[in-house]
Amino acid sequence: MERKISQLLELGFVDGDETDALYQNLERVILADYPEFNVERLRAAYFFARKYHGEQKRNDGSPFVTHPVATALIYAERMRVDEEALMACLLHDTIEDCPEVNYNDIEILFGKEVADMVEGVTKLTRVNYSSKDEEATENIRKTLLATAKDVRVMLIKLADRTHNLRTLDYKSSAKQREKAAETIEIYAPIAHRLGMQSVKWELEDRSIPYLDPEACEEINNFLEENGESLREFMQSVRVSLEERLKEEGIEAEVHSRLKHLYSIYRKMYSQNKGLSEVHDLCAFRVITNDIGECYHVLGIAAELYHPSPGKLKDYIAGPKPNGYKSIHNTYIGRNGVLFEIQIRTRDMHNFAEYGVAAHWKYKGGGQQAIKQDDEKTYAWIRNMLELSDDLDPDVFRRELKANMFADEVMVFTPKGDSRTLPSGATPIDFAYKLHSDIGNHMSGAKINGRIVPFDYKLQSGDVVEIETSRASSGPSLDWLEKARSPEARGKIRQWFKRERRTETVAMGKASFEAELKRSHLVLTEIIKNGAMAEVLKKMNFATVDDLFASIGIRSRSSLQAVNRVRDELIKRNQLYPEHEYELRERVTSSDLPYHRHDNEHIRATEVLVDGETNIAVKFAQCCSPVPGDKIVGFNTRGYGTSIHRADCPNYLNDKARNNKLDQWVQAEWGDATANRTYLAGIKIVAADRGGLIIDIASAISSAKLGTKAFNASTNQNATATIYIAVSVTDTMDVSTAITKIRHLTGITSVERCGTE
Repeated sequence: MERKISQLLELGFVDGDETDALYQNLERVILADYPEFNVERLRAAYFFARKYHGEQKRNDGSPFVTHPVATALIYAERMRVDEEALMACLLHDTIEDCPEVNYNDIEILFGKEVADMVEGVTKLTRVNYSSKDEEATENIRKTLLATAKDVRVMLIKLADRTHNLRTLDYKSSAKQREKAAETIEIYAPIAHRLGMQSVKWELEDRSIPYLDPEACEEINNFLEENGESLREFMQSVRVSLEERLKEEGIEAEVHSRLKHLYSIYRKMYSQNKGLSEVHDLCAFRVITNDIGECYHVLGIAAELYHPSPGKLKDYIAGPKPNGYKSIHNTYIGRNGVLFEIQIRTRDMHNFAEYGVAAHWKYKGGGQQAIKQDDEKTYAWIRNMLELSDDLDPDVFRRELKANMFADEVMVFTPKGDSRTLPSGATPIDFAYKLHSDIGNHMSGAKINGRIVPFDYKLQSGDVVEIETSRASSGPSLDWLEKARSPEARGKIRQWFKRERRTETVAMGKASFEAELKRSHLVLTEIIKNGAMAEVLKKMNFATVDDLFASIGIRSRSSLQAVNRVRDELIKRNQLYPEHEYELRERVTSSDLPYHRHDNEHIRATEVLVDGETNIAVKFAQCCSPVPGDKIVGFNTRGYGTSIHRADCPNYLNDKARNNKLDQWVQAEWGDATANRTYLAGIKIVAADRGGLIIDIASAISSAKLGTKAFNASTNQNATATIYIAVSVTDTMDVSTAITKIRHLTGITSVERCGTE
């Protein structure tokens, strides 16, 4: 190996080469903190990447190898120095993008540890997937599998994603929204679970402008306009804190900052507030020497400023699941201005910045001491994979998001032991958190001594008592809807797989056959012609009953399975794409145009009115028809023909009353609708919760659709009603959007509406 390394080193640097200069800066950053670092193997990895990436270019025209170098620099600065991981950063795209390079090449030259990390972040490019969403989800699952063995795989992925976001302007608008949505949904929460707050903040702040540019521009303009007064306020608070701490003999650092862009955005939309109503824009951090001083500072702050009731969060006494410790409290300053103070020790601050990487210390000779005994760091990943190994991509993605959800509640057993659960968790989640056997035999629950239903939403501070009975018949499938945590849902599924297989097979078969019927397909026929056997093979099921059981326990959706059948039949020339039905989720790799077409006067061949092609038409906003809808026309006497859906309430009312029947005329879509976009209205009713707006926006973005209007309101019964206008090409796009939204947590109903 050493001989091969020396041969790579002979390639040397090229005078004046900007890429070489970028890499040499990486060496300077490392050696500044670790002068004993041996850069030879790292340099060899760079020369290897430079050689095999060759003339490859990024979207901005720069040499491709600048990306792995930038990824390694982010890793060194944000995730600590680690020789093997830094080499893996430099090599992380070679297996995927360089045809001449494979796993064995990396292992022979740089060792198995480096090769495993590179393989862990390499995308699955040689597998045929039914959709882009499925491909993205399976790549996430693959990365998590590698992360469960070595958490540095995910750290490399986070560094890689950070640099990709920094250069996302050079991608198409559709790709920008896709990557930004995936980052908000998956990678920023993963950074949170790993305790890497600074990485999480950058990922969020760089993503949200691509998902909602207008709102972000509004926030940035507000901060710019009010920046001077906010800085003056922060300076006065910081000085008063520093002076008082000095009087008390406490050596502490006091830092101040404005809240992050995404933090402000979430507060606005989760609480339905305008910018002028978001008062706690300023945050302060006090870093002390020990825990005792933390509580001393808490007392000093209470003397200087009036604490806001109910805002104290003591994460020192009860750390977050990711190990984060700190004290947070909100105070009321002059003129009623709210601000937050976070108090922590230097060790706590170090962990908050670096997360799991804070445990690592570089040692000379290329060795890395990694603390692997902290099972909590990896338990959530392993648990997620164990409980969801047969989930279809959509279900897996939802479970993954729920498992990483930032909002949490802390509840207690009658003996005073604490348990942390996702926000919205129920007694079912608590029971399974204690033990699978307790959950499976749960017969009742008491909260603070009072009997509650199984779907009661736990609140922080609740004392939960679970009643069990050996006579219990076990969990029911509706618990899957009531449980909030993937852990509980996974254990419920496991119970049904083990104890009620016959029942779940029957339910799954009924659901699958119903979905087939909607697509004019018959189970016996697809089994006879061999299509079903090929589908089972691709979905990793040994028998058709295994698939039915998976559908029965809601690990797989019947729609997704039938879509696989359609794909196979089309491949065999036994079903043609034009026979596809509206229920199928269409995914296209091309970028869709997101501008709204001028609906006032469109080309006549787009819609035929009474068979005529030369009629000026416009689309009615009361029902917002799109290609694929059955349509009718209404002659407006001087203003052309207004096109309505055939199920439009205005048309149906006139028809029922025999009103204006002379003005209603036949209409049908012409042949000029391709590559045009239309507005479709969607009405959503959901449980009001934090992150709801972001989840909906992300669902629309993941469907490769654009959002043109968004209006939300909250009701007294803790529900939210949301109206959105989505840019689509036809009814299949509308069905895709509705399906993705319907799968979100807390959705009560989703339906078409107008865009008025």
